[in-house]
This record gives sequence, structure tokens and C-alpha cells, in this order.
Amino acid sequence: MGITPCIPSQKSRKKPIPHDKAHYKLRHKIENMFARLKDWRRIATHYDRCPELFLSAIALASIVLFWV
Repeated sequence: MGITPCIPSQKSRKKPIPHDKAHYKLRHKIENMFARLKDWRRIATHYDRCPELFLSAIALASIVLFWV
């Protein structure tokens, strides 16, 4: 399907599986962003009725979180 895993293998593994470190760093940043977005009640509970308002709330929260 075109999806490649970017999770590194365990250090104790005899034959390590190669992974892309730059892709893993980006994945880590995105996971941290979603973890921080869950702190915003409006986004975590999906209070908005239309998708445009929900996406704008996500954009606003992302800007505020990464501005600080």
C-alpha cells in the first residue's frame, strides 16, 4: 500500500531492522501534537457540529500549542 514502518527495532535484537531517522523524528512530533490536542476539551470531545469549525479549532489549537 505504500506505507512503511518507521519505528526502530529494539536494541537487544540480534539483527536490527533499518529505519529512517528523519521520518521517525517527524512521526514523533506529530504524535506529540495529537497528545497535546487532547488536552483541549472542545477538540477531544468533538463539540462542533460542522467539519469546518472543527478543523479551524484544530488549527487554532495547533498554532497556540506550538507558539508557546
